Amino acid sequence: MSQTPDNADLSMEEQLVAYLDGELEAEEARRIEELLSNNPQLRQTLQQLDHTWELLDELDTQEVAENFTQTTLEMVAVAAADDVRQSLAEAPRRRRRRWALVGGSLLAAGLVGFLAVIFLLPNRNPNRQLVEDLPLLLEVEQYRQIDDFHLLQMLREEGLFVEEDVDQAEQEVDAAQEDGSGR
Repeated sequence: MSQTPDNADLSMEEQLVAYLDGELEAEEARRIEELLSNNPQLRQTLQQLDHTWELLDELDTQEVAENFTQTTLEMVAVAAADDVRQSLAEAPRRRRRRWALVGGSLLAAGLVGFLAVIFLLPNRNPNRQLVEDLPLLLEVEQYRQIDDFHLLQMLREEGLFVEEDVDQAEQEVDAAQEDGSGR
């Protein structure tokens, strides 16, 4: 990663400031001294920085009031109390939002389940079995008089039970249901 000239100069200035403050390790300080001995422009920058620090030392220092620390801590405490109050005031709103999200999720899950049952399960008329057994139910009294089931099977094999009767009975039941629901 290449540094721009401004970043390189800034970094060098920071190193020079650290050199002036005596914050560098011995090896790093020797490296800076070697650079200073070979680079007159760098020596000039160091002299300007040193002069700036001397001017700062000559400035009057402002006296801080005795209660400065106390008032600063009080301001921090007030800000912290405000943050706590705001957090406590927002807590019910967050709870309501959370409950609304849970309720909405449950409602959506219920709706998805309902729609899945409606669309994925076969649309079966609950009276379908009764319609299919209608011919048998119409003649149930006659069938009760027959003691042998074998006879009924023989009659069926002979074609005496006609499927058209079942289809006609289904149509009659469907028509009756439509008349009942149309009212």
